[in-house]
Amino acid sequence: MTAKTLPANADAGQLRAQAKELRRAYVGGNPAASARINSVHPDAAGEISLRDAQLVIAREHGFASWRDLVAAVVTQQSGGKDLNRWFAVELNNETWDLLDGGLSAASPAADREQALYAAYASTYHWMQVGTVANHGRGEHLIASVAAATGLLDVAARHAARYAELIEAHPAAFADWDRAFAAEALARVASLSGSPDSGRLRTEAERAVQAVADPDDQRICADRLAAAPW
Repeated sequence: MTAKTLPANADAGQLRAQAKELRRAYVGGNPAASARINSVHPDAAGEISLRDAQLVIAREHGFASWRDLVAAVVTQQSGGKDLNRWFAVELNNETWDLLDGGLSAASPAADREQALYAAYASTYHWMQVGTVANHGRGEHLIASVAAATGLLDVAARHAARYAELIEAHPAAFADWDRAFAAEALARVASLSGSPDSGRLRTEAERAVQAVADPDDQRICADRLAAAPW
């Protein structure tokens, strides 16, 4: 293992973006990306996972694993301060990476477990330092992971909790929260075979159309279109 070379002002988000870009380049047949991966992760083959790319980034910085690299970033940047907020954001981002990468009931058990536990942990940390809106969005994250992996009872409970928080604190939430809540409820109903699924899907589509900001509306529409249904 080479000497650790964590750059000053390292940022976990930037390192994660580097891993995504490396994966895209490798899958696209980029020779430089292939050489980087083969030099530190010779066991990688085919369409490598994001986790493989993260391992390469970690090893290039002299760390044995991605977790070791992230832990070093935390130590460097936080100085022990506001770790709840850092972990809330980091775990949220990690979980959405897995969801956007096609997490499903057919995914490896390790990926399914990591996503679910990270979603719960992110929500816990937000509940320590965030707002009621942060809490609600954590409930949506848990519901999304549970729905994607076939845990429909878990998904239903957390989707309902998101909606309850919005109803109890309407001023704390954005219009896109209402769209996300409607999407989560509709998704669970559809996957469960509920007779209400059609009505709830229509309500979710209307909630998306009611989002004022075009970029937020696009994100909500993409989420509504995402599998599984």
